Amino acid sequence: MSLCSSVRAVPGSSPPCSPEKTTMADYFTHFSCLLDVGTAENARIALDLYNSLSEDTEQDFRPSDGFNLAIDPSSPTQLWIYDDCSGDPEIVIQFVLNCAERLDLKGLWGFEYANTCSKARVDAFGGGAHIIDLGARQSIGWISTNEWLTEALSGDLADV
Repeated sequence: MSLCSSVRAVPGSSPPCSPEKTTMADYFTHFSCLLDVGTAENARIALDLYNSLSEDTEQDFRPSDGFNLAIDPSSPTQLWIYDDCSGDPEIVIQFVLNCAERLDLKGLWGFEYANTCSKARVDAFGGGAHIIDLGARQSIGWISTNEWLTEALSGDLADV
């Protein structure tokens, strides 16, 4: 039996499992995706770029602050981009655009992420996805499940 089903609420009080009754929560963003950079040499160059940008304190962004990177051992042309505890999708996008420029990557690439929480919180769960045109060196689309749901429930979406 769960805590919420085993405790009776007192009229006029907060429900026993309400956010006000629980301890602080930790929020996380999770992702795990592959970026094919075409050659094993490009993968090595991208890994070197990740390491040098992560060590440069003058940079606007440090990739290591937003995600981890490894060359996929089963496919040496692919970079494995993932979070260890919580990641930052915006830093992933900046790094991938940097790789696209440096390695002259073409085509579309995308990834999805999940927003989670260590405690049950209203509006703490969701996610999203981004699509990048590597050749044009720009993000061409994204979706947030939280914003999509809000718009759909308010009737602002034509195609639900």
